[in-house]
Amino acid sequence: MPDITRRRALAATAALAATATVTTLAAPAASAAGHPMPMPQPPENFDEVYKGRRIQGRPMSGGGHHHEHGGGFEVLIDGVQLHVMRNADGSWISIVSHYDPVTTPRAAARAAVDELQGAALLPFPAN
Repeated sequence: MPDITRRRALAATAALAATATVTTLAAPAASAAGHPMPMPQPPENFDEVYKGRRIQGRPMSGGGHHHEHGGGFEVLIDGVQLHVMRNADGSWISIVSHYDPVTTPRAAARAAVDELQGAALLPFPAN
């Protein structure tokens, strides 16, 4: 058996490392392909008074702006539209609590009321 040279040992180590990297990167893609992501359920309508503010959520009625981030669902606080957006993972954010994702539009409305601390929600100008 020939002696292993330093060059051969390094080449073998590099080949093993490359194979392990390819296997690691391909494995999540293969497992994700077999398990498609479920379609998110449409949000439920709501109309309630939360901390003295009327919050509502319902399917958007025709007059929405042309780039609906809320998937055709509108949220109102005291009759003023709260712009909401659904994230890729199904969570929701609003213009008031943009960095605090929540599970539903109702939770986004409640978080906005908490953040506003009694201040009025001003209309957000559409582009």
